[in-house]
Amino acid sequence: MKTVKVALRSQDGFQPVTSSHYPLSENAATHGGALPDEPLLDSYSQAVVSAAEEVSPSVVNIEARQTASSHRRSSERGGSGSGFIITPDGFILTNSHVVHRADRIEVVLADGRRPDAHLVGDDPDTDLAIIRIYAPNLKPVRMGDSADLRVGQLAIAIGNPYGFQCTVTAGVISALGRSFRARSGRLIDNIIQTDAALNPGNSGGPLVNSRGEIIGVNTAVILPAQGICFAIAVNTAKHVAGWLIKDGKIRRSYIGVAGQDVKLHRRSVRHHNLPVESGVLVLSIEPDSPAQVGGLREGDVVVEFSGHPVASIDALHKLLTGAQVGVRSRLVVIRRSEKLELDIVPEESLPQGN
Repeated sequence: MKTVKVALRSQDGFQPVTSSHYPLSENAATHGGALPDEPLLDSYSQAVVSAAEEVSPSVVNIEARQTASSHRRSSERGGSGSGFIITPDGFILTNSHVVHRADRIEVVLADGRRPDAHLVGDDPDTDLAIIRIYAPNLKPVRMGDSADLRVGQLAIAIGNPYGFQCTVTAGVISALGRSFRARSGRLIDNIIQTDAALNPGNSGGPLVNSRGEIIGVNTAVILPAQGICFAIAVNTAKHVAGWLIKDGKIRRSYIGVAGQDVKLHRRSVRHHNLPVESGVLVLSIEPDSPAQVGGLREGDVVVEFSGHPVASIDALHKLLTGAQVGVRSRLVVIRRSEKLELDIVPEESLPQGN
């Protein structure tokens, strides 16, 4: 057995570590003290390395620019984020907040290419967007199934935090089925919570399992907390991406009310045999909206829509899908002490911020 003295570099040069000597095997000594990497990688490291090598070529850096004008001055502001290639013909999935209302989008591939890029569509309600590039030899990712996820399994995040391209962090899935409120105000369900470190610039990048399959789209981190990060489940992303590629938008319906969640009096719940103990108190109604046309009034409490109980604003939002646009539906409300049924025809909701 041979020994080797270990030295650390300082600003003045090499400073020897004289307190100990580390034994090397005869095999290592004959190779100049270097050990082959493979035997040093445990199964955890091998899984992270393999997943990173599989997915990193598909991860892109996104620079979004928006021109703002005020009086006689115009200025350009922007931000950066991440995305990943989902089809061989150049469709890229990212976060809506990365590219929303951008005048110019620049994409940098992992190999340094900068192909032309344009926004196909975005959906602020799920914080997802699709952009497209035109370039040969693109490598798409493999999509996983978020329904198969389990708390505690390996989760690997890849992105471009602060512009550091293809940065890899790893952790576990901390929780499933979280809810996260989008900037539009709607609630996003089935959010994945992970402790894989995310930073500004990771938004829109992939969350990956040990097989290199996409399980989520990294979207947010709670500051100043450590290790509380969130990703949109890949099953949600696949559904939204399909519609954005096809139509450039997600169709949703609206009825034109602003409200708040309220508890119902127990006597009213029993008297009217209501399926819920809370509802949506109508605070205001938009002029000429479906709600006004249908006879809804301020002070009404919505408890049912199209045969489904409504216990909260979020529950009502979930029911106002694109399939309800133009369809006459029954709205059940409590007005003072009466239970009323109103006919209402939801209209298509316009995208936020347009």
